[in-house]
Amino acid sequence: MDSTLQAVRRDTIGKNEAVRLRQVGKIPAVLYGGESKVGESVTVDPKELSRILHSHSGVNSLIALQIDGTADTKVLVKQYQIDPVTHRLLHADFYRVAMDKRLRVTVPVQLTGEAKGVKVQGGTLDFVHREVALECLPADIPEHIVVDVTELMIGQGVRVRDLPADGRWTAVSEPEMLIVHIVAPRAEVVATPDAAATPVAAAEPEVMKKGKPEKDKDEKDKK
Repeated sequence: MDSTLQAVRRDTIGKNEAVRLRQVGKIPAVLYGGESKVGESVTVDPKELSRILHSHSGVNSLIALQIDGTADTKVLVKQYQIDPVTHRLLHADFYRVAMDKRLRVTVPVQLTGEAKGVKVQGGTLDFVHREVALECLPADIPEHIVVDVTELMIGQGVRVRDLPADGRWTAVSEPEMLIVHIVAPRAEVVATPDAAATPVAAAEPEVMKKGKPEKDKDEKDKK
């Protein structure tokens, strides 16, 4: 379902104009695409746009932009700027889309299930890439791509080429790109005592023989 956003054309531009607009609860925006090679300056309500961006479709939401109350113009958000302190929207760029032409979008990946490699084998799930690039018609943009990890064991994973076929979209990310896999737990390293620290057994003291020295024995035999 499309989201509707009202916009008003503006003739003045510049930093001062942007500040004035924000003071009255609006933000500057630019609409690109269509016959005009130059962007069209408009203003929109930041609260309404923020609501759309925080919906399930997020930045991939197909928006019916109504400029000065005229017929809808189908657009997508190209980019937007947020204040780093207040987190309020400051500016937005839109671009027109043709409903009969495929376009490229980036869609988030959503994992489902509990991997056997984690539950049974004690491995760790590594979510490597959380987004995938797709080509599809504007009306067929999915909110997310679901990947079931239930049957994954240690050493197994899901790549872009493993995604289930869907007639509405085609994955265009590198086929070998790894999305998620199960890695083995790290082996514990057992510390080996340093040989230099190993105590050396003390040498046994030499046992002195009892009796007189051999010299005294020889002198006694001569007598």
